[in-house]
Amino acid sequence: RLAEKDAYDVVLVDIAEGMPQGKALDISQAGPVCGYSTRVVGTNGYAETAGSSVAVITSGIPRKPGMSRDELLATNAKIVKSVVSELVSRSPDIILILVTNPLDAMVHVARLVSGLPKSRIIGMGGILDSARMRSFIAAELNVPGPDVQAMVLGGHGDTMVPLPRYTTVKGTPVSDLMPKDKLDAIIQRTRDGGAEIVGLLKTGSAFYAPSASAVDMVEAIHKDQKRVMPCSVLCEGEYGLKHVIVGVPVRIGRKGVEEIVEYDLAVDEQAALEASANAVRELCAAV
Repeated sequence: RLAEKDAYDVVLVDIAEGMPQGKALDISQAGPVCGYSTRVVGTNGYAETAGSSVAVITSGIPRKPGMSRDELLATNAKIVKSVVSELVSRSPDIILILVTNPLDAMVHVARLVSGLPKSRIIGMGGILDSARMRSFIAAELNVPGPDVQAMVLGGHGDTMVPLPRYTTVKGTPVSDLMPKDKLDAIIQRTRDGGAEIVGLLKTGSAFYAPSASAVDMVEAIHKDQKRVMPCSVLCEGEYGLKHVIVGVPVRIGRKGVEEIVEYDLAVDEQAALEASANAVRELCAAV
């Protein structure tokens, strides 16, 4: 997806010999057909990443059917620790976008290992969760997906906090367009969105929506868009949350997270966000 933007140099890194090199060739060879001339390099090392402005970290083992995101914790923490160390040593000004699960805990690991300011370590989850919710609403109402706006906060997992009050279709509150039971079902399906795909695929997890969400973040950074997006970042008093990494609305631009935007939450929404933050704290403590 980044290559098709025709605005970046892309380096693919993986431990599997030949795999990133083959992917890079395949993506490059699509360029003449799709109209891009992006330089794409595949490698099993990190030398080629030197001087990178952004890294999207997806490294780690994927979920299997019946496995929770949290069960990936120990293995993926070790992998992310290694990857972050390699990247930051070669690109000290880098911005890290974490995709690896369990997402919020991996942002925590990246913070501990990298020493980077919190503005440059961002978890992708909220954009993906919001995209899933938007797609379900669009399908239910038979409207174009881009017409639906949604906001999902909290940890990227079972305790995520969809906000129906901030969910609209061309400016109309979604609660005016569908009954509560339908909306509640969509909210639950959003929470189960990743598990639903893992259960269907059997041998992997989601690729297309997560990659689109990560590229959305890269574009906001590269183009200094100042867009407000739900991302996992360190809160230090915002929403009454201290010293915890959780999904909140953030303004993203050239320097990464430029501001945490505080929405006015109802009492039940605030309570749900705090419960989600506590679940993330437990994971981070385990790390």
